Amino acid sequence: MFFKREELEKFIEEDIPYFDLTSFSLGIEEGEARISYFTRENCIVSGSEEVKGIFEILGIEVENFVRSGSEVEEGTELISGLGNVQNVQYAWKVGQNLLDNSCGIATKTRKLVNLLKNNGFNIPILTTRKVFPGTKKQVTKAILMGGAVPHRMGLSETILVFDQHKEFLGGIENFVKKLDMVKLKCCEKKIVVEVKDFEEARILARAGIDGLQFDKVKASELEELIKELRLINPSIIILAAGGINENNILEYARTGANGLVTTAMYHAKPIDIGVKIKEV
Repeated sequence: MFFKREELEKFIEEDIPYFDLTSFSLGIEEGEARISYFTRENCIVSGSEEVKGIFEILGIEVENFVRSGSEVEEGTELISGLGNVQNVQYAWKVGQNLLDNSCGIATKTRKLVNLLKNNGFNIPILTTRKVFPGTKKQVTKAILMGGAVPHRMGLSETILVFDQHKEFLGGIENFVKKLDMVKLKCCEKKIVVEVKDFEEARILARAGIDGLQFDKVKASELEELIKELRLINPSIIILAAGGINENNILEYARTGANGLVTTAMYHAKPIDIGVKIKEV
């Protein structure tokens, strides 16, 4: 994941808009210090490259460094560096916030991925774009490090038709009439429609839709429907979405869906990242 220098500078500026009043008041401004980030839990690392970039901006020389995607045990030092004591204070909380949230999302993602893999399912976990504005890059990197794949990064890259679009089309029959035109216009894209109504799903399958996304349909109901839809259209892509988490992901995996769409990892508990700062 590529972060521009200006983006990392904004992270710093957000926490230090003018100067560090505490360090200034205490006279902690001169001298050298060592800063070290370590994990108090087993985790999947994410965000360490961004902290490294923040170190470089602040003139902190990197010592030890663990790459994102690494699986580490409790007590592991993730990144450390030497620099001016004031700049080390500047880096402190920005780096910690990046690591604990990113590692938390990556770790929960890996748990979900392993839950499927360890039970014999080779099904991708797809993540939605329901992230807090301003965090998409960090969150996307974290889920990639955990082993999931973004469902869609934004409105510009995929065609996913919701009820909010159908509202302006005058019903599913009118959408079906437009389907060939849409396929012609966007010949390199797959056209996916989110559905809840089973009869609507059958109509779309017969019309040759590329994919269907079922939202909040019970796994027990979805399993039989998927078998029926594949008899109608063997190449159709089926996605299950809505409320999928570690408690029911195996049920949805058994339905035969091609992919499972979830936001569960975005609500992961942050990893407990500790910080040590010592005078050199």
